[in-house]
Amino acid sequence: MVIKDQFNSSFEDNLFPVKKTLHIKGKLHYFTGPWIMGIINITPDSFFSASRSLGKKEETLKKAGKMLEDGAAILDIGGYSSRPNAIHISIEEELNRIIPVITSIKEVYPQAIVSIDTFRHEVAEKAVWAGADIVNDISGGRLDKRMIPLVGAMAVPFICMHMRGNPGNMQDLTGYHNLEKEIVDYFSMKMKKCREAGIKDVILDLGFGFAKTLDQNYQLLKNLSHFSLLGVPILVGISRKSMIYKYLGGGPLEALNGTTALNMAALIGGAQILRVHDVKEAKETIDLFKKIYH
Repeated sequence: MVIKDQFNSSFEDNLFPVKKTLHIKGKLHYFTGPWIMGIINITPDSFFSASRSLGKKEETLKKAGKMLEDGAAILDIGGYSSRPNAIHISIEEELNRIIPVITSIKEVYPQAIVSIDTFRHEVAEKAVWAGADIVNDISGGRLDKRMIPLVGAMAVPFICMHMRGNPGNMQDLTGYHNLEKEIVDYFSMKMKKCREAGIKDVILDLGFGFAKTLDQNYQLLKNLSHFSLLGVPILVGISRKSMIYKYLGGGPLEALNGTTALNMAALIGGAQILRVHDVKEAKETIDLFKKIYH
């Protein structure tokens, strides 16, 4: 494969050093090892039912506290489900779901790093005002042209994901001539726009399950180390996704063991952040990875 021939690298012998720091609201954070991002969905229709937190505030705070205790470095709060054919909601509804949660988490756990999972600049802006530290956009700013300039103005890190189309039609847009090269080109263009907007810290998410076939997801995971050439942290979000249970059988509830196996593969490939529903299991995976390779 062309990219492999030109950019042969691994987590042990990396020709393209990856940035090891994040500036978050005036504080410098170091990647001394892989981080865990815990998923808290303030939605009634996320694909994994156990991740939904539309109940009482105390229930969500308990979940957040348990994730932090188990080893989460980041809590990712989302109020708009991005699964295929998810229900469309208004900006106002999305804000009503996430702002009270972010405010409460920051009041009870002021040192927690919170990311807002949204593709709407209005939601991102008010979430950061409420205490969010990072903006996580599944569209990489493509669905809202004001997102990247806003993130630059707010001076917070930006998680830029690769996706084609939108959650409703993305699985009809899986045709690639060269999968890895096209995603590298996409991120190169996005990183240029981010730098021009003043964004100093960019994290890349390859978008497993977003405009990718099952086989393409596994191809990307196998070749994850190639994306180190971009020189920024890579986030991998494969937790309980259909790429696991469509291959092994069952559904999201039965996909924890497969998630753990693929998270180890992601760490070997150079992932700096694992976005997961099950923080304790991810922390154990990282501990074993470090025992072997560090």
